[in-house]
Amino acid sequence: MAAAETSAARRDTVPRLLAFNAEHYADKPAYREKEFGIWQSWSWAEAKSEINKLATGLLTIGLKPGDHVALLGRNRPYFYWAMIAAQTNGAVPVPVYQDSVADEIAYVLAHCSARYIFAEDQEQVDKILEIQDKLPELKAVIYLDEGGMRKYDRSQLHNYRDIQAAGENASQKQKADLAKREAAQTGADTCAMLYTSGTTGQPKGVVLSNDNIIKTAEASSDFDKLNVNDSVLAYLPMAWVGDFIFSMGQAMWTGFCVCCPESNETMQHDLREIGPSYFFAPPRYFEGVLTNVMIRMEDAGKFKQSLFHYFMDHAQKVGGNILDGRAVSTSDKLKYWLGRLLIYGPLLNTLGLSKVRVGYTAGEAIGPEIFSFYRSLGINLKQLYGQTEASVFITQQPDGQVRSDTVGVPSPGVEIKISDNGEVFYRSPGTFVEYYKNPKSTKETKDKQGWVATGDAGFMEKDTGHLRIIDRAKDVGKMKDGRLFAPKYVENKLKFYPTILEAVVFGADRDMCTAFINIDLQAVGNWAERNNIAYSSYQELAGNPDVYKMVQNHINEINRDVAADEMLSGCQIHRFLILHKELDADDGELTRTRKVRRRVIQDKFKELIDALYGGKSEIFTKTQVTYEDGTSGSISATLRIEDAVISSAQETAA
Repeated sequence: MAAAETSAARRDTVPRLLAFNAEHYADKPAYREKEFGIWQSWSWAEAKSEINKLATGLLTIGLKPGDHVALLGRNRPYFYWAMIAAQTNGAVPVPVYQDSVADEIAYVLAHCSARYIFAEDQEQVDKILEIQDKLPELKAVIYLDEGGMRKYDRSQLHNYRDIQAAGENASQKQKADLAKREAAQTGADTCAMLYTSGTTGQPKGVVLSNDNIIKTAEASSDFDKLNVNDSVLAYLPMAWVGDFIFSMGQAMWTGFCVCCPESNETMQHDLREIGPSYFFAPPRYFEGVLTNVMIRMEDAGKFKQSLFHYFMDHAQKVGGNILDGRAVSTSDKLKYWLGRLLIYGPLLNTLGLSKVRVGYTAGEAIGPEIFSFYRSLGINLKQLYGQTEASVFITQQPDGQVRSDTVGVPSPGVEIKISDNGEVFYRSPGTFVEYYKNPKSTKETKDKQGWVATGDAGFMEKDTGHLRIIDRAKDVGKMKDGRLFAPKYVENKLKFYPTILEAVVFGADRDMCTAFINIDLQAVGNWAERNNIAYSSYQELAGNPDVYKMVQNHINEINRDVAADEMLSGCQIHRFLILHKELDADDGELTRTRKVRRRVIQDKFKELIDALYGGKSEIFTKTQVTYEDGTSGSISATLRIEDAVISSAQETAA
């Protein structure tokens, strides 16, 4: 018993987990990165050496316990090492979304009073220099790639490798001071601060302790039997809590390998090369990949198409049962084996998912057809429900109990309750400490007993214990006639169609529901090419009458589906328009995690909403936009407004 307690004590902070892994898994791969087309690898022992040099080097340039250390760049081992090096010093890592514009970065860095910033390259350094006057606490910027910065003022700029060299050559006293800092830390100390997406206002800094991250990582890893031989592809933003728990928490707890792609553009290719056994992606990723598969099949020959559809139909029939270990006839197993040889196996290899043992999706609801498609191929894809404030995990789906219409059962150690108004509450070892510098919001979100308000509406199934999420609690309202209004429920159904990228539904306190639609340029563009429809831009394609007809048919189908649900039948869409531009995070319409900012959209496009409810058949609009280079401009268009077919429950049943 004493030995077990000693072992557990050694693993209550991230630096101690690093020491444990370097001792027990010294030669096992800890990190991989593809750079200049070549995969590089570091063992746990090598990673510990790199981190120790960096941690000591940070001490030599004045990093103190409690300082906030921001990180700005793509997923790279060097940045994960920087987070651990900061933690070793008792400092707090604060990853920032790399695609944020300077003003967004300025808010986060000023709010946390960042004293040290790790920046990947010239682009990220330039963002910091642009807002430097707003960061009075800033002491040093540490860059990784120095291309283009030869003539920059070096008074506050430091090369990453120079910091490591300083650490390697540090005095014995400095190394001893670092050891004291590391020894002084406990599970209650802050592990990281991660900012929320900010759908309703400015992002909030979520303070997460070592206990929050490590206990959650332990429970969730045990749930799915993750171990040192697993690997994960780290490609989602480091500022997102999901990447932090997968690539830091679970990786450090289990000792599995974190693999970083060369760039966002090469991610799919790198995924195929690395073949991870553990994989997470939002529904949008799985939808996009399936769209690409279907586009390719539509361009294939008749024989290949018929072979694909024949075996995929069989996979949809028995694939899920085989995956879950349910009884399947010998002939069906044989046909599925043949399908794996000819279709499923080659497809999985192309997608880079042939070795996935556990896959997860979360963030939004995933379409049942899409969910079923991947599981029918033999991918153990599951849904989870989580939040930054929970260190991600609130619910998970156990093997054999995976369904598309629920988000699973409470994760180990998590308690869930549903309030009288349907809002979901939880408490768990992963529950955040506080919102930084925001005691008011902390008190509103977490009560004295540790129960956290999720802001989501849902209910627990009595017979299965599974949680079902309906919508955001603040978005659930009433129609003018008193019927329930749940926009996300309808929006998610619309986004199940590959041709619809985004949808925003309106209707609270109104007599009917209306919608904005964003088409998927790739899917609709391919459809247009096959049908000899010429177009020169997104705007032109979005206004095409045939595209409107296609979207109208999708909405009519959704209305028939919604009409069958007595509780939500009032959410059928009466009128819609296709927006002349894609909703964009740079324009403030989406968060950096691509969640819709409803209030921004309602204010920005008020005249369009008024036209939908005013009976107009078209409206001219002019909209300000932000281009990729940061400059601003405007686009204008005359938008059509179309009616949809409203269904009755009787018609749906018939």
